[in-house]
Amino acid sequence: MRSGGSDGRFNRRAIRVDEAQGRVLAAAARAAIEQVPLAEAGGRRLAQQLLATSDWPPFARAGLDGYAVRAADTAQASPESPAALRVIDTVAAGEPALAAVQPGTAARIMTGAPVPQGADAVVMLEQTAEGMAGDERTALVKAAARPGQNVAPQGEEFRLGSPIAEPGELLRPGHIALLGTFGYADVPVYKRPRVAVFATGSELLPVAAPLAPGLIRDSNSPMVAAMIRQHGGEPLLCGALPDEPEAVREALLGIGAEADMIVTTGGVSVGDYDAMAMLLRGLSPCEPAQQLSGVSQERLLFNRVSMRPGSPTSAAWMGGKLVLALSGNPGACFVGFELFAAPALRAMQGDPSPQHRKWKAVLAREIGKGSPHDRYIRVSLQYGEDGRIYADPLAFGKSSMTASIADAEAIAVIPSGRNGAAAGSIVEAWLLPQ
Repeated sequence: MRSGGSDGRFNRRAIRVDEAQGRVLAAAARAAIEQVPLAEAGGRRLAQQLLATSDWPPFARAGLDGYAVRAADTAQASPESPAALRVIDTVAAGEPALAAVQPGTAARIMTGAPVPQGADAVVMLEQTAEGMAGDERTALVKAAARPGQNVAPQGEEFRLGSPIAEPGELLRPGHIALLGTFGYADVPVYKRPRVAVFATGSELLPVAAPLAPGLIRDSNSPMVAAMIRQHGGEPLLCGALPDEPEAVREALLGIGAEADMIVTTGGVSVGDYDAMAMLLRGLSPCEPAQQLSGVSQERLLFNRVSMRPGSPTSAAWMGGKLVLALSGNPGACFVGFELFAAPALRAMQGDPSPQHRKWKAVLAREIGKGSPHDRYIRVSLQYGEDGRIYADPLAFGKSSMTASIADAEAIAVIPSGRNGAAAGSIVEAWLLPQ
């Protein structure tokens, strides 16, 4: 569909990246909560604070194999003059201690077993020998023990009711071990956001199709789907749309409750066939600080960002959900997703700090060309012999190029200006998931 005249397409007001991110995050609706089995909770974000259901350890616990003793009974012990203690019990892990340790006695004990009443230390087996006193077993302790030695006291790690995990935490294997320790067979987590992915452009072919003159395969959709999964979401691949604004509108609104967010690629620039740009130009702008939750009217969040690549990146509120319209150029699509869609997905899953982790890095090579906008360039990261982190700009880094996307470990921010950035400059590197 051809555009009639300029239609104001060249008069789009650019906003800063941080302002655009703020608008996107304000429109990113928190996902619902669901219970999942503990074994399936890894990689999900916790939806509520969880508390210790007991002290941990729940009893004084032996830290190694040896003998449970009263430290005072071993005060004078040495290899030449070991302390001889009568063995009154053997305590295995998972069994209770049946006898209290009295002066002059000891209990053989295994790692993880409860320390008997009366004992205040465990002597490692290698510092003892076995003996006999008449018909009774004795432990010959060759080193003095300190009170508390090799004993994990009750509640050393956690007290009953103390927090063990907070809302929004990404559940890693260590969290899973903790939750299992405290009996959480099912875990409350945020649902994975469902993200509908549309490509626009009549030049696009399915990935399996052979190339034809003037046509290219839709590589953006599977890339975006992989990035959605990488950030905890579930992609819904909806195919390619024609360069017709009304057809695009019908498809976006038709997704209904199947998706929590929509991402489109392509059609956002100033060309005669850029359907997303035409569609978004007709929307009323969102008022500052307007709450969009529950709003049925369509609103434009922004349709230009002061950044390279991907300055036409746009966002809107349509059908009661966030719509992110990314560039069709693969490099710009990748950067736009990381800058806007990735934080939105993390926020929807309760991440209290959804923005990227950022390091200061030394620019390994000169960026010679200046830009009126901040640039977000793909880089690899290396540790230098001087102990500093170096950001090395990748080759084939233009917005239309795909070759360097797979090697990107961070996005380095090059401030706007006429002179670019010299090698050795300190830049901010936004870390990418690996």
